[in-house]
Amino acid sequence: MRIICILVLMLLSSGSSSIGDSRNVSTRPDVVNIGALFSFHSMIGKVGKIAVEAAIKDVNSDPSVLGGTKLNLTLHDTNYSGFLGIVESLRFMETKTVAIIGPQNSVTAHIISHIANELQVPLLSFSATDPTLSSLQFPFFIRTSQNDRYQMAAVAAIVDYFEWREVVAIFVDDDHGRNGIAALGDQLNEKRCKISLKVPLKPDASRDEVTNALVKVTLTTSRILVVHTYESTGMVVLNVAQHLGLTGPGYVWIATNWLSLLLDTNSALPPGSMESIQGLVALRLYTPNSALKRKFVSRWTNLTNGKSSSGQLGLSTYGLYAYDTVWMLAHAINSFLNEGGNLSFSNLSKLTWTDVGALNLNAMSVFNGGRALLQNILDVNFTGITGPVEFTPDRDLIRPAFEVINIIGSGERRIGYWSNYSGLSIVPPETLYSKPPNESSLNQKLYDVVWPGQAAEKPRGWAFPNGGAHLRIGVPRRVSYQEFVSQVEGTDMFSGYCIDVFTAAINLLPYTVPYKLIAYGDGLTNPRTTELVRQITTGVFDAAIGDIAIITNRTRMADFTQPYIESGLVVIAPVKKLNSNAWAFLRPFTAKMWCITAVSFLVVGVVVWILEHRINDDFRGPPKRQVITILWFSFSTMFFSHRENTVSTLGRLVLLIWLFVVLIINSSYTASLTSILTVQQLSSSVKGIETLVSNNDPIGYQQGSFTRNYLIEELGIHESRLVPLISIEHYVKALNDGPQKNGVAAIVDERSYAELFLSTHCEFSIVGQEFTKNGWGFAFQRNSPLAVDMSTAILRLSENGDLQRIHDKWLMKSACTSQVSKFEVDRLQLDSFWGLFLICGLACLLALAIYVFQMLRQYSKHYSEELESSEQTSRSRSRSKSLHRFLSFADEKEDVFKSRSKRRQMQEASVRNMNGDNSADSSRKYDNCDADGTY
Repeated sequence: MRIICILVLMLLSSGSSSIGDSRNVSTRPDVVNIGALFSFHSMIGKVGKIAVEAAIKDVNSDPSVLGGTKLNLTLHDTNYSGFLGIVESLRFMETKTVAIIGPQNSVTAHIISHIANELQVPLLSFSATDPTLSSLQFPFFIRTSQNDRYQMAAVAAIVDYFEWREVVAIFVDDDHGRNGIAALGDQLNEKRCKISLKVPLKPDASRDEVTNALVKVTLTTSRILVVHTYESTGMVVLNVAQHLGLTGPGYVWIATNWLSLLLDTNSALPPGSMESIQGLVALRLYTPNSALKRKFVSRWTNLTNGKSSSGQLGLSTYGLYAYDTVWMLAHAINSFLNEGGNLSFSNLSKLTWTDVGALNLNAMSVFNGGRALLQNILDVNFTGITGPVEFTPDRDLIRPAFEVINIIGSGERRIGYWSNYSGLSIVPPETLYSKPPNESSLNQKLYDVVWPGQAAEKPRGWAFPNGGAHLRIGVPRRVSYQEFVSQVEGTDMFSGYCIDVFTAAINLLPYTVPYKLIAYGDGLTNPRTTELVRQITTGVFDAAIGDIAIITNRTRMADFTQPYIESGLVVIAPVKKLNSNAWAFLRPFTAKMWCITAVSFLVVGVVVWILEHRINDDFRGPPKRQVITILWFSFSTMFFSHRENTVSTLGRLVLLIWLFVVLIINSSYTASLTSILTVQQLSSSVKGIETLVSNNDPIGYQQGSFTRNYLIEELGIHESRLVPLISIEHYVKALNDGPQKNGVAAIVDERSYAELFLSTHCEFSIVGQEFTKNGWGFAFQRNSPLAVDMSTAILRLSENGDLQRIHDKWLMKSACTSQVSKFEVDRLQLDSFWGLFLICGLACLLALAIYVFQMLRQYSKHYSEELESSEQTSRSRSRSKSLHRFLSFADEKEDVFKSRSKRRQMQEASVRNMNGDNSADSSRKYDNCDADGTY
């Protein structure tokens, strides 16, 4: 029936060509038409054309590949034109082509992919590397070489390896360049790097246009330049860069694989071109060495004889991927035919209602088996001259890898490899696939690089602004606390703790930093540090050093280094000596602690008395004596001098736990009292910032400090209460005068200043806790690489001890160090001991519960008869009598109770024995009686 339907369709068809294409699916075709689109005069096109033709010849000469079916290749030259590429691709659709190798560039691939989607013809491109072509928008586009996303990951890994943070991207502003640089930006972001400047170029940019574009590069501070262009444009860029002085020492040029394509394809570059690429780092698609590859490389000379008029044509990696692309397609077609695939075509339904005029679009047809062939291509798995050929679920070739090369002299030197498996390494990637992946920074490795200008030292990657002129660094001209920073009188030099830290850090940098320190302030008052930082944003200064606290609003204006000293706001207040008095022994504990402790002594004494009263003579006697015994026993345990012995197990348990509690209390009391009596105590009416917030006393602060804004904005203190103070003398006078004489109750200042002030003024002290946390750092312009390098240098100063030595040199004063004093030793609170009291209380309760249970059991056992008889009396009298009897039982000594119980038991036994004798006599009398009733 199927054959009849096909015959009917053949008769109804208007074109004779469709008759030949509707054959029985079981018949394997003799020929399969495929096409190829290249620019025959481009470097990729020249190499690709030869490699594809060689592969077609090899496939057709091997009957085991396609089982006798031949590949019929049709080549079309796009001549560098996207428009011609579209036209030539449409011509393929008129010849019943099942697949197209190409197009060569990404721009044409974007357009032709739309046609391939409609006609369901797979496109296999070995040179269109735009990452966006892998999107779901183009299901019939298949990249048979590596995605530029991986190449940009390799570039980002190189930038991160050498610890650079910003790059300049120079690229051709088309789909290939623009989308490649977008991928580079994404990869750099993952490494916490970025593109600081993008320099787009026209695809056919002239030398003057390139020159105008590169002038922007000379104005930037970044010296890491990434070039992602075509080979012809790339050489123009480097020649112009050499003319502008951009290829000398300090610059780094990283070229994507366009440069390796140029070097591989041309036998030798002109001396002028070689000179402009000295010291460059470039990437090359990596293909592992194998017997298949060596065999093809040895054939290349014969394949290219007479094919190029400009000399020997070299073999680039694109040629290797072009050769494997044909074999990939051949394996896929073979699988397609083996699965019963039919090389049939049908009219494009979307053209049925379209007036196509004279375009002859009706000749185009849809490949009915296109989706099946596409899946067969994606399922291929074989080993080619480029290595294992297999696709990932993302439709990229497996194991992407690149060589990293360095251009030196008249040649190149491989300095390492990159793969997405283990990152940068100096061993070939295939040797790492058998090991666990390791992309840690410690595992990344490259050989040494010879940089532009024959420099062996790694360039820092950026330049100072203002064309390399001296950095203008603002320094506050302080009036007070000149130990931190001060200007040497009569000179433009500065000294102090902050200056020494800055000098030591900048001397640790691996490069020289020209700078000039410029005073900021009038020398009469302390300048506002926030305004100094703001001068960086306006371009007055390039940086600022000194006692600059790192706070939120300043970080919005500049980048800060790692803090080189910790600081924070504290309260300074007058203190007075707290002399000992007759009642000093009560100060270690609070009133609540004393009360709870006293009650605990009494409770434990009562509990032990209850547990011991019935069995221990020490706890018996007249009521007055027993009360005295309880009090004496309770408080004598404080000194472990109690004379009464505990007999019961429960009593000993309670006493053991209580003695442990007493031990802890005694030790704590002794330690606290010793501190109070031997260490000088200080007291102040101001307890901390909470006291200042709650009252209305005036508060002093250092003029120019951020303290004023913090107290107003964060703590809500009215500005009328704030008194600016300039010098240390002002500090002393304001604190001594106090609020009553127009002084201040306390001063809020940063801890670094406070410690220096208190080192020579012992009558004042820091009260309360530090209520902010910050540090001092050096400020630089936003995104300045110098801030990062200076942070590293400060950390090194901290690690090697130099930072502490500088601190001791400037800030260690000894005027008050001989006075050992404390500010109001904290009294011992109940919170520190409630756990002990809780344990002791639970032990008492447990012991009492067990004791009462035992007593009730004894009471119910030995007085059960009396309890039964008491039930016959009235209920009220019974309860009263029972309670009285129980209390008497509880007060009775246990030995008396036991002896009375024993006597009662003996009496009961005696009664039972007498009753038993009477019964026996009766029995005997009955046995001696006659039958008539006589004895």
